[in-house]
Amino acid sequence: MIRLSILAITLIAGCGAAQAQDTSALPSGGEASLSAGFTPDPFTARLQSGGPIDVSQTRGLDCKGFIASAPDFDLYYNAGALPLIVSVGALVDATLVVHAPDGSWHCDDDSGGGLNPSIRFVDPQSGVYDIWIGTYADAAREEATLSISELSSE
Repeated sequence: MIRLSILAITLIAGCGAAQAQDTSALPSGGEASLSAGFTPDPFTARLQSGGPIDVSQTRGLDCKGFIASAPDFDLYYNAGALPLIVSVGALVDATLVVHAPDGSWHCDDDSGGGLNPSIRFVDPQSGVYDIWIGTYADAAREEATLSISELSSE
């Protein structure tokens, strides 16, 4: 009985780990290297959003939507004096999760206007930004446009 309990705990713990975001995985939608002052601004990429992981279960209740384990996009960014704005445009209610170079996690749902997410790094750091685009439907894969800008839309 004890062996079965230990086996069950081991299996459950192993399944949970497989469901976390893997910042070391290759991004499914590509990558870009941009330096401060890049043109054209905004830089855009067409991606598929969504995945099987409920991000609120792995990153907390401030994060919403379903995402994949591997990032959708990796941004290699050489920062300057301008802010860095990561946004998503989609025909569905999309969410955004970004793992910043300092190891912090940032999540947004509707800050980009309407149902679109946007995260603004006022004083961005140089390094890799792992980016996930989520949807509210479990495992739904929807088209989305990732937009990376240094210019304020306000």
